[in-house]
Amino acid sequence: MLDFSLPSLNDPAVINESFSAESNATTRSAQIYRWVKRLFDVMVSSVVIISLLIWLVPVIGLLIRLTSPGPIVFMQLRTGRNGRPFRCFKFRTMTYEREAEFRQATKNDMRVTRVGRYLRKSNLDELPQVFNVLLGDMSIVGPRPHPIQLDAKHWKTMPGYPARYVVKPGITGLAQSRGCRGETAHLLDMKHRVRYDHLYIRRQSLPLDLKICFWTAYKMVKGDEKAH
Repeated sequence: MLDFSLPSLNDPAVINESFSAESNATTRSAQIYRWVKRLFDVMVSSVVIISLLIWLVPVIGLLIRLTSPGPIVFMQLRTGRNGRPFRCFKFRTMTYEREAEFRQATKNDMRVTRVGRYLRKSNLDELPQVFNVLLGDMSIVGPRPHPIQLDAKHWKTMPGYPARYVVKPGITGLAQSRGCRGETAHLLDMKHRVRYDHLYIRRQSLPLDLKICFWTAYKMVKGDEKAH
């Protein structure tokens, strides 16, 4: 059984192991995992697009446009593998304001629309990211990509923070499935999230990816109090 106790960010071994987990990809088993993971990503994304998004996008898009002016899909610049930025797709859940200043969503945030509140609670707002997966910017499972502005706040001040980007970011991840999601109002919130990201990078495997997918699906059905 996997131990999900959080390691210390101040331990250099944790940071080194996170980086070495990716550098060890030259081994045969690691290469096979990366091929299988990419195949898994493409298969899952294709199934979601064909079975869900082909009819769900028009329905959700219509609801978004009828209840709030602005685009249906929100594109935000986020950090990808090795620090390369990419445009991350989401259903728009907030009132639209061109050139709006970045602020994390908070509980009872007045910017969140009625439709957006349900989309965020059910995680349906993240579904368009399957296109990011097909494009190769993301994986189904991995550390969540943060907005550029949030990364800038912690990149040089939090030990091991850049190490979370040695792998592709994911639509869901170990941190989110274990409760570390939503607003990082306190520094400790981000520290816990980064520790889980390090742990995932060190332990990444297909069985763990499948467990994270199951935990995520369970929270989507049950509901997550931190989804706001």
